[in-house]
Amino acid sequence: MTARLQALTAASRDTFWRSLQTLNGTRVVIALVLLAYLSVDTRGLRGAGSLMYAQVCAAYLLLALGFAVLTSKVRRRFLAQLLLQIACDLALISLLYLGAGGARSGLAILYLFPLAGLAILAPLVLALFSASLVALFMLGTALWQTVVQDADSTLLQSGLFGAAFLAAVLVVNRMAAKLIGQEELAARRGVEIGVQQAVNRLVMSHMSDGIVVVDAGGQVVAGNPAAQQMLGLAGDAQFDLASAPALAPLARAYRDWRADPLQATAFLTIKPYTDPALQDVTAAWSARRELAAHLKVRFAPVEADGLDVERSVIFLQDVTAIENQAQDLKLASMGRLTASIAHEVRNPLSAIGHATSLLSEDLAGPVHTRLLKIVADNVARVNRMVEDILQLSRKVQPHSEPLALAGFLAELAAEFLDTHALAPGIVRLEVGGGAATVRFDALHLREVVLNLLNNAVRYASGRPGSIRVFVVGGRGRGAGLELHVQDDGPGISPEVRAHLFEPFYTTSSKGTGLGLYLARELCLNNEAMLDYEYRYDQGVQADGSRQSSGRFVITFARPGA
Repeated sequence: MTARLQALTAASRDTFWRSLQTLNGTRVVIALVLLAYLSVDTRGLRGAGSLMYAQVCAAYLLLALGFAVLTSKVRRRFLAQLLLQIACDLALISLLYLGAGGARSGLAILYLFPLAGLAILAPLVLALFSASLVALFMLGTALWQTVVQDADSTLLQSGLFGAAFLAAVLVVNRMAAKLIGQEELAARRGVEIGVQQAVNRLVMSHMSDGIVVVDAGGQVVAGNPAAQQMLGLAGDAQFDLASAPALAPLARAYRDWRADPLQATAFLTIKPYTDPALQDVTAAWSARRELAAHLKVRFAPVEADGLDVERSVIFLQDVTAIENQAQDLKLASMGRLTASIAHEVRNPLSAIGHATSLLSEDLAGPVHTRLLKIVADNVARVNRMVEDILQLSRKVQPHSEPLALAGFLAELAAEFLDTHALAPGIVRLEVGGGAATVRFDALHLREVVLNLLNNAVRYASGRPGSIRVFVVGGRGRGAGLELHVQDDGPGISPEVRAHLFEPFYTTSSKGTGLGLYLARELCLNNEAMLDYEYRYDQGVQADGSRQSSGRFVITFARPGA
C-alpha cells in the first residue's frame, strides 16, 4: 500500500487522506446516533446489557474523535492508521453486536461502514480478508446461540449478511480502483495540458508572425504580442473587427473568406493608429498615427468537432520587413552602380566647369552670360550630387569624442545666419548651459544640422523664432538627449513622411534627394538616430487642447554606452 501511495500523484495522495478524514467524521456521527438510539429505545437492552452498550458507544465516540485528530495531525503510515481504525471499528461493532443479541438486533448493518471504507482505501486482499473474518464471526455467533444457548437459529441470516458483505467489498473495491485510475488519468492529463499551454504561450509570445483568434461573428478573442503590435491593440483588447474602421480591410477579408473558404490568403495595408476608436486600446497611439502595416493574412478554421464553439485563427505576417529588405538590396546595387558612374562623371564634369569659366571671359553678351550661368549652376548641382554619392560610398569612421552642444550649436547657428544673410532672431536656440554633452563626431553633426536647417529655412515663415533648435531629455553624462529641429512651416504629410529618407526622393526641383538620406546615414554611423516625428508641443492652447507638430529629432547615444 505504501508503494501504491508513493506511485500516485500528490493530488491523489491528498484524496486518500481526505477520504480517511471523512471516514473519521462518519464514525463520529455513527457513534452519536448509537448513543441517541440508547436514550430513545432500551427495550432490547436490559440491565448490564444496557450499561455495556452505553460504555461501548462512549468508547467508540472517544476513539472516533482521537482518530480524527491523529489523521489531521500525522500524515504518515497511511496503511497502519487505516488498519488500526478498521480493527477498532470491527471490535467495537462486534461487542455491540453480541450485546444486542446477534443478528436479530439489526446491528449487523454497521459492519458495512468499516468494510466499505477498507474496500475503498486498501487493497482488495485486505478488504476481502476483513469481510471474511466478519462473516465467520457472525456465523460462529449464530452457531453458538443455536447450540449452547438453545436460541432460534440465525445461521441463514448470518450467512446472507456475510455473503452480502463479501459482494459489497468486491464491488466497492473495483469501483474505487476505477475512480482512482480516472483521477490519476485526469491529473496526468491536467499536467500535460498545463505544460502544453505554457509551451503554447511561450511560442506565441516569441513568434514574429501575428496570431489572432476570432469567433464566427468577427469578435477578437485572443492575440499574441506580435499581432497586438501589428494591429495597434492593447494586451487585453477584445472587440469586434467591424467596430474599428482602421481594421475594415481585415474584417472585409474575414467576411470574404467565410463566404468563400478558398480565399484563405490576402494582402492588406492597415493603419491602426489613424483610428480614433482605437485610441484607448492602442499603445503609443498619438506618436504612431502615420505608420502603416503591410500584412499577408491567412485564415484557418479551428477543428472543434463535438464542441458548440466556432473559432477561427488569423495568421498575420508583416511583409514590411521583406519589402524593406528588397528595397535595401535594390539601393545597395544602385549605390554601387551610381558610385562607379560618379567616378567616371567627375573628370568630364570638371572639364565642363573649367570650359564654362573660360567662355565667360570671352563672351560678355547678356544672352551668353545667362546661358553660361545656367550651365554653371547645373554643373555645380551635378558636382554636389557626385560628392554626395562618393561620400555615401565611403565608410567614414567617426571620431566620437564628447561634444558640448551649447557652444557647438551657437557657433553653427551664427555661421548659418551669416551664410544665408538671415535676421539674427529667425533661429532660436534652446540648449541651456554647457553641461549637455553628446558622443558624436563634430564634422558629421555639423553636416547633419546644416542639412536640417537648410530644409527648415526653405519652408519657414521667416518670422523671429520661426526655426527652433532645442534639446529634450536629461542633462549630464548619464542621460540620453534628443536634438529637435522644428520650423513653423506646413509640416510634412504622412505620405511624404513614408519616403522621406529614401535616396533620390525629393519634393523640390532644386534638391538632389540625398541630403536627408546622407544625414540619417551619418547619424547611424555615430550610433544615433534621425527621424521625423509628430510630437505634442509643450503647454496647452486656449481651448485646453494640445497641438501636435512635426519636427526632425536626433536621438543621441548615451555618452557612457
